[in-house]
Amino acid sequence: MAHIVRAADQIRGSGKTIRFEGATAGTPISFFAVDVGPGQGPKLHRHPYAETWVVKRGRALVVAGSEHFEIGPDDVAVVPAEVPHKFTAIGTERLEMTCIHAAGTMVQENLE
Repeated sequence: MAHIVRAADQIRGSGKTIRFEGATAGTPISFFAVDVGPGQGPKLHRHPYAETWVVKRGRALVVAGSEHFEIGPDDVAVVPAEVPHKFTAIGTERLEMTCIHAAGTMVQENLE
């Protein structure tokens, strides 16, 4: 049986970011469909599994462990399990990207 999850049911708070936990739909993958303005992004955190980012629009400054780098449209970045990381939207346009969690239920330890 196919599962359909409506965007309106997944958006929390005042932003446009969608949170999808795959376990509720019988899949071992979860994601955030991020849509944030310049200067926005999560605080430093880590997960017990890898996270993959795919940028659709905009640019982000990423901190992953001791690395600092920028990503933009069509870039893909992978942060291994347990590596502290965060990103901040930079530039003048909104950042749209998908943050894929290799788990059916998201687990996050905030470090800031």
